[in-house]
Amino acid sequence: MLININSDSEVLNPYAGKISELADKIISSKYISSEVFPVLKHSYCSLMAVSEEEIRQINRENRDIDKVTDILSFPLLDLKEGELKTPVDRLDYEMDKDGNKVFNLGDIVLCYDVAVRQAEEYGHSVEREVVFLVAHSLLHLLGYDHMVKAEERRMTALQKSLMCELGLGLEDEEEEIKGASEDGDMPFFPAGSPCEHCGYVALIGRPNVGKSTLLNYISGMKVAIVSHKPQTTRTNIRSIYNTDDTQIIFVDTPGVHTPKSKMGEVMVDRSFNSAKNADLILFIADARFDRPGKVETELLDKCRNSGKKVILAINKTDEISRDALLPVIGNYSKNYTFDEVVPISAKTGRNVDILLDSVKKHLPAGPRLFDSEYMTDQTEKEMAKEFIREQVLHFTNQEIPHGVAVEITKFEDRYEDGHKDEYDRSMVVIEASIICERKSHKGILIGKDGQMLKRIGTSARKQIENMTGCKCYLNLFVKYREDWKNDETFLRQFGFEKTEDN
Repeated sequence: MLININSDSEVLNPYAGKISELADKIISSKYISSEVFPVLKHSYCSLMAVSEEEIRQINRENRDIDKVTDILSFPLLDLKEGELKTPVDRLDYEMDKDGNKVFNLGDIVLCYDVAVRQAEEYGHSVEREVVFLVAHSLLHLLGYDHMVKAEERRMTALQKSLMCELGLGLEDEEEEIKGASEDGDMPFFPAGSPCEHCGYVALIGRPNVGKSTLLNYISGMKVAIVSHKPQTTRTNIRSIYNTDDTQIIFVDTPGVHTPKSKMGEVMVDRSFNSAKNADLILFIADARFDRPGKVETELLDKCRNSGKKVILAINKTDEISRDALLPVIGNYSKNYTFDEVVPISAKTGRNVDILLDSVKKHLPAGPRLFDSEYMTDQTEKEMAKEFIREQVLHFTNQEIPHGVAVEITKFEDRYEDGHKDEYDRSMVVIEASIICERKSHKGILIGKDGQMLKRIGTSARKQIENMTGCKCYLNLFVKYREDWKNDETFLRQFGFEKTEDN
């Protein structure tokens, strides 16, 4: 990338070398998607320095504000965090002498006097301040913004990373990046940036085999509900595992069983579709049973027909002896030629790191499918619904089987002082209905004097508050819908529909 410094802006000449180095670093897969990189590889932008009065006039004319600011950027391409929002064939371009298409990213206007003053105020060099401001504007030209806290946090992290790469980082910024690395954190990588291993991995197996427990252990946060009862997971929940060179999207599927209702058919349908569309299948078996049963045998036949690579993870090894493990491995290996077999305990974390290394090496290189800071594609509303259902299963034990659904009828954010971003949120207000399929279940769910419903609500509210980071007002209702698990209208209403793609 080329930054054309206006010939009248002589004050910027001492910093031209660092600015040019900055431009080369920012047109990379860390800041723009792999699809956009070939397009913008030969792009350019213009940079000029102006006086305080001149930048005040530009603000008046273009932003309708009478104010002196340090820097302004005027993008010419429609980009959002390094992704082009306009088809390439509709963009204006020039041709260079080598026949390359050259795109103009836009213009940057810097008030040098303000930069000098800010450098003195902050106690660092003018070079650092000038390059920092230019980096800020270049990120704007690439579609990064700071209108909400999440975007601001991301953009600030990218600026700090750029300054450290250029040797202009402040001591606290370098310590922050170094500390993040030592703590196992990593820099931000946008969706579309390349990584060595990336893909979808479907977790399949019979109900209650530990798929959700494994997913929660890997993610480090609770994204799937866990219960001692089978068939807890009803939808395909995605948990996203990120490292510097890897992105694995684990899809936790409903346990495969013989369906006894239309809802059960949907659950099984979703499991099979997830395996069909995944890059790799992670087959979870229960170490307490020394040989595959009918469900496992049928699943292995489907795996064989899919042509996918399959890793066998034998879970719950903490509940058996080492000697008892060998027959389990042997009996499963007689039924199927797995790409790898890894004994694990999702509960204690035993060998989960080995399993992740095994999964990783079987995934292809490719662009990240999600930003590296994402841990799940589940919305807060979806997760709140699952937390409520989990507490129903927990408190009602065997009294209420899996004939309940939860419908969120209201999910409202409350803010203080008129702010409108997630970090200023003071409360979430949720209204939800617990749907049961028998009249007798309604009384059980409400309990004497409403005590059961209160216990369910209190426990669910605590989990929701941990997730959202703010107070939660949760209002629960109980409704009776006879045999809703076999009613297609209700199934669609509650999100259970057969689909070919998951």
